[in-house]
Amino acid sequence: MSKMNDKLLIDVGSTYFKLCTPTSIEQHLRDFNKGILDDLKYKCGSTIDSYEKDDVHICSSANGGLSTLIIGLTNSFSLKYAKNIAFNSGINIIETVMYQNIQEYSIPSDTIDVIIIVGGINSNSNIFSSDLYSYLNKLNYSNIVYVGSETQAPALKENIENTVILPNIIDNKLHIIEENLKVYLTNLYQEDIVGKEDIKHLYDITSNQIYSTPYIVNKTLPIIHTKFAVVNPYILIDIGGATTDIHYSKDLVDDNIVTENEYDRLVFKKLGVYKSKESLIFAAQNNEFVYELLTHLKVTENIFQEQSQKATKVLMQLAIFLVLCKMSHYKQAYVNLKLLSINSIVLTGGITKVLSSQEIEDIISFFYKKILNSEHNPVTILDSNYDIWTLGAKGK
Repeated sequence: MSKMNDKLLIDVGSTYFKLCTPTSIEQHLRDFNKGILDDLKYKCGSTIDSYEKDDVHICSSANGGLSTLIIGLTNSFSLKYAKNIAFNSGINIIETVMYQNIQEYSIPSDTIDVIIIVGGINSNSNIFSSDLYSYLNKLNYSNIVYVGSETQAPALKENIENTVILPNIIDNKLHIIEENLKVYLTNLYQEDIVGKEDIKHLYDITSNQIYSTPYIVNKTLPIIHTKFAVVNPYILIDIGGATTDIHYSKDLVDDNIVTENEYDRLVFKKLGVYKSKESLIFAAQNNEFVYELLTHLKVTENIFQEQSQKATKVLMQLAIFLVLCKMSHYKQAYVNLKLLSINSIVLTGGITKVLSSQEIEDIISFFYKKILNSEHNPVTILDSNYDIWTLGAKGK
């Protein structure tokens, strides 16, 4: 049986799973006709059987994160604060709604995992009225949480079923109070992973909590220099089958309002290469520079219809480009990172098995020249052995 300090680390992705023992790392393409546990046991049963349940540590990105809609009063406080906390909890924001214009917003057709309502300092009352309730009645959602003015809480509790009321994220001096909402969202994310029927069965082989992979990777960032020649400030891009995650050091953001962690992360639920391939292609077709990029890569848009190694490579290159665009001033979307200050770009995830350093650097320099009009060239570092994930998982 497993020796002291020996751990078996397992990462379940949407396309692959990885096993790491003290002596080796192996990666297996998932068989989607089997449950995750059956597939794992079939491919790696003897390894798993040689470990005690206490020594097996599992993380998963197979659920692709939670989708969120935020309703707030102002862009400068309630929406900005709630967005910041949601992103830091690994949540995907599909829509932000200004309450004043609530009747003008379209209704998302997908089921939303969590709705966040925020607004006002605690002395404000009579903020929301029947407009809010009629809008919510049209939405499909699983969870709803209120983190606004406490005087408004009883009315919301009465009018909206199953509302979770948490302390206001805005104090009377307009500072951000992040902890309660962050814990709630992180727990929801954990429950979502564990609630996935397939993932639940993995508790047959581990007695430890199953974490989300982005959470584990984020734990690694303060110690990443022990394995890689990373120069701060840097970003880490993790491109997988269902999502693309960005982890970045705080000194790349001017608008730094959450102070707890040294590193933040964003999860792009719709920019994966296999499971969310359609939405990746859709995002690419809606980016005005993508046709130039395809020409640069000497392919046409027919590549989107192809099922080939070449097509997968191009999709991964597009995912890098689109994520950098989302981080830049070109798309005033999420947070704007000071991309001209970056010294290193670290890449991990399935991408490192598909693209060479040269193919990645080609995209990065295209982005800097085209979007930022700059010759800046950050050093790219490929984590092709998944050391970043293992460092974080060993720390847990």
